[in-house]
Amino acid sequence: MVSLTKEQSVQEKLKILTDAAKYDVACTSSGVDRRGTSDGVHGNGIGNSINAGICHSFSGDGRCISLLKILFTNECIYDCKYCINRKSNDVPRASFTPDEVCKLTIEFYRRNYIEGLFLSSGILYNPTYTMELLYQTLYKLRTVYHFLGYIHVKAIPGADPLLIEKIGFLADRMSINLELPTAEGLKNIAPNKNRKLILGPMRQIQNGITQSKNELAVYRNAPRFVAGGQSTQMIIGATNEQDYQILQVSEGLYQKFGLKRVFYSAFVNVNEDKALPATIGGPPLLREHRLYQADWLLRFYGFKAQELLDEQHPNLNVLLDPKEDWAVRHLEAFPVEVNRADLHTLLRVPGIGVKSATRIVKARLSARLTFEDLKKLGVTLKRALYFITCNGRMMYPTKLSEDYIVRQLTDSVKRVNFGSDGMSYRQMSLFDDYHVNAAPDIITLKKAAGGEF
Repeated sequence: MVSLTKEQSVQEKLKILTDAAKYDVACTSSGVDRRGTSDGVHGNGIGNSINAGICHSFSGDGRCISLLKILFTNECIYDCKYCINRKSNDVPRASFTPDEVCKLTIEFYRRNYIEGLFLSSGILYNPTYTMELLYQTLYKLRTVYHFLGYIHVKAIPGADPLLIEKIGFLADRMSINLELPTAEGLKNIAPNKNRKLILGPMRQIQNGITQSKNELAVYRNAPRFVAGGQSTQMIIGATNEQDYQILQVSEGLYQKFGLKRVFYSAFVNVNEDKALPATIGGPPLLREHRLYQADWLLRFYGFKAQELLDEQHPNLNVLLDPKEDWAVRHLEAFPVEVNRADLHTLLRVPGIGVKSATRIVKARLSARLTFEDLKKLGVTLKRALYFITCNGRMMYPTKLSEDYIVRQLTDSVKRVNFGSDGMSYRQMSLFDDYHVNAAPDIITLKKAAGGEF
């Protein structure tokens, strides 16, 4: 463990602790709407938090809406094998004081760099000691510096429950990292942590949110507890869980703990440790992307984890998004007549999102919809056309075959290059059957999707 011998400036600390925080995922909107005054003198405070989004999101005019994302300290008493800040690593260490975090947040806000704060921390001495420092920071930021902007803070498992409760009345969102999908994985590569210590405060925050909502229904001015809800983060690829297990864990968290979001973080191998897998091809970013797509289906489209995957089909398809993959495996449910199907059925059609499905249901009250109408309503017809009919007819003559539809969906993006003679030349795709004797069958495609070739 490396500690800098000379006294560190705030700028030096900021450089170390912003870099140390980069593996904490925080790409989410706040879910909170609160406005302050412009100067903090003639009103209640400065800053604001808006529903449009805080963490690295973009407004309609392209403006980046960001937060200050830092660790309070990267000192840590734990030795998690995957963590760059583990105690056995030789890295520069730094710790802020509560006042330093407050001043940084206010100065960044006044320069229009940020609209909020994301604050996490390593474990300094013990969880309760560290959580007390985080509480002091938030308390001063809200009451001394009168900052009313968005604050997301990471709760520390094992800390005094009273501190978690007190912070909950100051923060807009709280999160507790599940770290790894299973208790076994946690035991193997994060031996200082256990699932019970993580789920305990998660349940406490859930109960606090429920109680706060009940009190607000009766008393308008009752204090709000974690108004933006709670979230968690899982590292994907550090242990050998299959996607089916991961989605089951996420589904359980949504149902049992009322989480707003589960974030998936592709494993980045920053430590040389024989207990960690080798990431030859780099972080599993495509897997992370597919899990986010499947997670979206769980939260907004009415899917269950066991519908998307099962023991015979335990991993998400790399060639098709999860909804397309489900649809081609359940062709008995298609085609869907868009002028009659209910909202639940429409949401299961690839190319039809929540907004476009809602628009379809409203629009067909006054007219019979055509494919041109669907395009105007936001339906992605290049994916949907294999699964829908309008007034009893498909858009084009389409073979309702898994083999055929998979080939069309995986070959839907045509790349065109132009030569010096002005002629266009089509870039051959992986499964092109131009100038070959036979097209690959569905077994070949599935093997390719599963990485067997």
